[in-house]
Amino acid sequence: MPGGQSNNSQTLAVDHFWHFSHYWRMNLDSESSLVPSRRSFLRTLGAGIGAAPMILPSRVFGANGRITMGAIGMGNRGRNDLKGFLKFADVQVLSVCDVVAKHAAEAKRLVDARHGNNDCSVTAEYRDILTRDDIDTVMIGTPDHWHAIISTEAMRAGKDVFCEKPETLTVQEGRAMADVVKRYGRVFSGGSQRVWGDYNWFHRMIKGGAIGDVEEVWVNVGGPSGLCDLPAVPVPEEVDWKRWLGPAPWRAYHPSLIRGGFRPFRDYSGGGMTDWGCHGFGGALFACGLQETGPTKISLRRDAPNGEGLTYTFENGIRIHHGGGWGGILSFKGTEGELPFRGDTRRRPAPPNVHIPNYQGGRGFQGDFIHCVRTRDTPFRSIERAHRTASHCHLGNIAYWLDRSLQWDPDKERILGDEEASRWLQRPMREPWSLNANTLASS
Repeated sequence: MPGGQSNNSQTLAVDHFWHFSHYWRMNLDSESSLVPSRRSFLRTLGAGIGAAPMILPSRVFGANGRITMGAIGMGNRGRNDLKGFLKFADVQVLSVCDVVAKHAAEAKRLVDARHGNNDCSVTAEYRDILTRDDIDTVMIGTPDHWHAIISTEAMRAGKDVFCEKPETLTVQEGRAMADVVKRYGRVFSGGSQRVWGDYNWFHRMIKGGAIGDVEEVWVNVGGPSGLCDLPAVPVPEEVDWKRWLGPAPWRAYHPSLIRGGFRPFRDYSGGGMTDWGCHGFGGALFACGLQETGPTKISLRRDAPNGEGLTYTFENGIRIHHGGGWGGILSFKGTEGELPFRGDTRRRPAPPNVHIPNYQGGRGFQGDFIHCVRTRDTPFRSIERAHRTASHCHLGNIAYWLDRSLQWDPDKERILGDEEASRWLQRPMREPWSLNANTLASS
């Protein structure tokens, strides 16, 4: 069992978490600093929320035709993404946001050094960025539990969005984000660079027929997230802990959580299943042409090492396994061979000269995003692909947490015949946070 818990305790944990928001109520007066400009935020958006989609036939960019950007979430991963965007001469970062003061200060230093001035503003409130008319795009590098809220609010505010993977914390978050992209005509790009950058050799070999028809794939990435049991530590003055938690259940501060150590814990992330799983499953799904659909069954593999392994079965018969394989993160078996070549995983001949849809605009997934902001094309890591990939990871986590196999309807995106498992397709958010913009207008 994940986290060493019994099935009974897992079930109790599920029930407790599901009913969490019913019993917990935020003191809005004491927490008002979390959302200081909710009404002004909505007034700024005006009729865009709950009204006609804000689709612009063309864009007017900043001075000298530059694309202006606000960057939210400036930890290690966020700053790495920021550095990537700062390499583009036609991108100007106007503001950075983080609830950890030193993270924001370091991001500002990087931006000011690149632009040769001291103009980049700093804030701990992400809505300060969303309400700015002079910002075209938003880059999101926050912990996973913030991705959906900030992404959807940004798109409703007329911004195009680049969001780090895993783009979602739950399956239903992904579908909500996809609906917002469509309704508001926004460009959304996920941040999994490895799907193309690291795995293109596999794509070309498979599309070129090197192993015939793919039958099985092994995705060898980490396992599920678990419950957070870190001890309480006093909050340092430079950390806005209430803002860091946001929609997640309340818990005491621990420094590892703001240093990237949130990923093993299910309140904030999905463990190795979503962290490296978005790369590995994304590469497998793309190679097999399954990047915008889903499995029909997720089965526990009792014969796997430590009893932890899954098999995803698709309608066309392809099986994708979590765990195992022989070639690093990805291993493929087809009707006429295997990739990488068993016994010599470094032996890689030149792949066939076949066309594989690639990032547009050059210079990887960030260049792809910039290109699509200008052209309104669909990015390589579109919201639908990002959502479907993350959904595979979320479903795997649910199977591990509940220690049982699942039946899945990929068209309706529903778990069949399992009410308890279905409850994990969404999570209650701590008030006043919600993906529904109308709830913001009510308080």
